[in-house]
Amino acid sequence: MTIAFLLVLAYLIGSIPTAVWVSKLIYGIDIREHGSGNSGATNAFRILGTKAGCGVMLVDMLKGSLAVTLALCSPLVVRSEPFVNLQIFLGLAAVLGHIFPIWADFRGGKGIATLFGMILSIQPLVAVSLVAVFVLMLFLTRYVSLSSITASIAFPVLIIFIFNNAEEPGYRLFAIATAFLVVLTHHKNISRLISGNENKVPFFRKRRLRDRD
Repeated sequence: MTIAFLLVLAYLIGSIPTAVWVSKLIYGIDIREHGSGNSGATNAFRILGTKAGCGVMLVDMLKGSLAVTLALCSPLVVRSEPFVNLQIFLGLAAVLGHIFPIWADFRGGKGIATLFGMILSIQPLVAVSLVAVFVLMLFLTRYVSLSSITASIAFPVLIIFIFNNAEEPGYRLFAIATAFLVVLTHHKNISRLISGNENKVPFFRKRRLRDRD
């Protein structure tokens, strides 16, 4: 398969609007009309409840992981620098699809779960470390947005100073860019965190429709 075709396929995989389909088919609502207006796992937890949120998050992670594995269909040597770079671009195509899904009027989520699935497939140990950071912050604060931001900042720190992937400069640049992009896409959440208006995740509660942004 050509690399261009693989990139388009990765985008289409990422475009699968998990939260939108789940909210419409099971709950009879469009999740984008409630809560933050996003169709990501965070809003699914907030609006649809823990079970639906977990399902949405797992599928969104799978989208990123599946997109990365498409690199195996290319003629590139596995684990070579060009191969890893292709994995990164395929993963980013899936994240782009999640944020701007062609199957849902280009109105998606922020791509955190899909991004994590991508990292999990490229470097599992780094992904596990990021999960630890995310879960710890979520346990302490119950803010998914703050947990996502903290984990994204920890990403380049882990890559550069702990796992030291000097042989993969593209991956190091990707880690740094990811931290900046996640912080940038969460600017509204940061404002709400500072003002004390950010919503916490209602773990183990039944779903409740909330229209507050």
